Amino acid sequence: MKLNKKQLATAVLALFTAWGAEAQAPPAAPSAPAESNYFLFPIKPGERNYLSGTMGEIRSNHFHGGLDIKTEQRVGLPVHAAADGYVSRVKQSSYGYGNIIYITHPNGLVTTYAHLLEYYKPLAAYMLQKQYEKQAFDLELFPEPGQFPVKRGEVIGLSGNTGGSGGPHLHFEIRDKQDRLYNPLKYKFSEVIDTTPPDIYSLGISPLNIYARVNNEFSREELRTKQVGSNYSIADTVYAHGLIGLELQTIDRLDGAANKNGTQEVTLVVNGEELYRHYIDQVPFELSRQVSQHINYNQYKMRGRTFQKAFVDYGNDLPLYKTKERDGRLTVQPDSVYKVQLVARDSYNNVSTLSFVVKGQKPTFTQTVAANVKKPALDYEIMGNVLKISATDTNATPQNIELYVGNQALMLVPSYMKNSTSVSLYDLRAGLPDSMRFCGLSTDFKLKRMVPPGKDFMFSNRDMKVQFDKESLYDTLYLQTDLDKGVYTIGDYFTPLHKAMKVTIRPDTAGLDLGKAAVYFLGTGRGRGYTGGKWEGNTITFTTKNMGKFKVLEDTRPPYIRLVSKSRNGISFKVSDDLSGLNSFDAWVDGKWILMKYEHKTATIWSEKLDKSVPLSGEVILKVKDNAGNEATYTGRI
Repeated sequence: MKLNKKQLATAVLALFTAWGAEAQAPPAAPSAPAESNYFLFPIKPGERNYLSGTMGEIRSNHFHGGLDIKTEQRVGLPVHAAADGYVSRVKQSSYGYGNIIYITHPNGLVTTYAHLLEYYKPLAAYMLQKQYEKQAFDLELFPEPGQFPVKRGEVIGLSGNTGGSGGPHLHFEIRDKQDRLYNPLKYKFSEVIDTTPPDIYSLGISPLNIYARVNNEFSREELRTKQVGSNYSIADTVYAHGLIGLELQTIDRLDGAANKNGTQEVTLVVNGEELYRHYIDQVPFELSRQVSQHINYNQYKMRGRTFQKAFVDYGNDLPLYKTKERDGRLTVQPDSVYKVQLVARDSYNNVSTLSFVVKGQKPTFTQTVAANVKKPALDYEIMGNVLKISATDTNATPQNIELYVGNQALMLVPSYMKNSTSVSLYDLRAGLPDSMRFCGLSTDFKLKRMVPPGKDFMFSNRDMKVQFDKESLYDTLYLQTDLDKGVYTIGDYFTPLHKAMKVTIRPDTAGLDLGKAAVYFLGTGRGRGYTGGKWEGNTITFTTKNMGKFKVLEDTRPPYIRLVSKSRNGISFKVSDDLSGLNSFDAWVDGKWILMKYEHKTATIWSEKLDKSVPLSGEVILKVKDNAGNEATYTGRI
């Protein structure tokens, strides 16, 4: 039935009136496991504790997999085993989890305790012995099941700040034998109090095909929310058409702490029907990188803002979702009204609800004029399968775009004009365009191939060869490449990869020492991240999980070494490298290898003796190498 404007306004008013206190109750959360009291809280059990991070928090390339438990802004708090079991794995590293213990329990689950300052004495002695046997600081060991049994509540180490930790805390996880990460808070620890519902900051709405519109534009819209208690709304009605996707910017806070934590569950309800739900639990460790498809990755990388999609995007295989047809995408019909609720729920069943109305509106040509247009402009962006071209003319009249696809010249008619800018749309599946022209301006797209997901694919030209694994891409990629002044652009920095791509380039090697030269990732052009690569003649091949800009750079400077202290009890140094980064370090005292521990955050290495009763004496030699093979040596005496 088609509604006139008066009938439509009456229907919308009725919807808003029906809300308020009688709004639909949010769906029930999954129930807690039967063994709610199985695990002991690992820090100050039985006392009030505070968290700085929770399960489902969005990190740069993964979901946060457990709890970050505060330790009074200091290191050295006792860490307790959460249940009976045995140490099944232990690892020491300057990166990632730092010093970490894995305990396997009779119920088949595994708890982990990361960023430790120290292991308990029997385990510490075992690790030290193995480090001396293998003459290595970074080490991962798998003790036999009966080798290090532990009892519930037993102190297994001291909390610390090792590895990738950004401050003193304990990172605590619960996994199963398949390395699926469980939400520890579903075990309802009494040490953590949370009566605070999640915050909902913004709503994101995106058109998902060339026919879709949001407020009569082919553009992603962000709408800030207004809050009354735990109920949220947006100021204006959303007008839309066609296939759209909704996104939610939400965080959770716990009582007594200001930290922005992860919201575990988001549900989409439209006209009383649940279309989508995600519940962040049992995340397979090997799929955690697919957080890039769970969120709007472009917005995260560009602006640092985390919008979780309320639909399952292509290539996302995470087992977190319950959806109906179209995987949560909403098809908006003209002259229809949609009552929408996005419900955010935390691990303690605190709920916030964003309610708003979407009206179906058939697209029409609209035109607005800017107050002052100084000169013509031409720009474009790729949104899914759609090339969106924006062209601004000084006379502020709609203008066609000349688009060149192979040997064909196409005239694109604008879909609408906003602020004197004509917006034209083109479906890239019809053929990749070479260039476009408008008012004397021209742009080359540098589009090389349409790369399909789910299959091996290789692209090559005279500048590079790019090989995609069948699991590299989440969705179809419209590959753009370029070479300019030694900088290789491959794809878009704001496009995520799941598995690595393999790249071979043939840079200008005149004057380069190939033994010291490697590929570096520049990101958008400002970084210098060592990527490496293997030379074969004048070509170098590397693998990367990033798209963006790359360049071959030469590192001829050795690492930096500065003695901090030396005595018969120990030695310590500051070590660093200005380009390729540290690769290895080894030290000897009186001709005998000695273990040096490394903390990259402070750029410090220090010794630990195998036999604490034997004083250090004799010649000291420290050798430090970087990733380019440059070596620095310190010599002295104790």
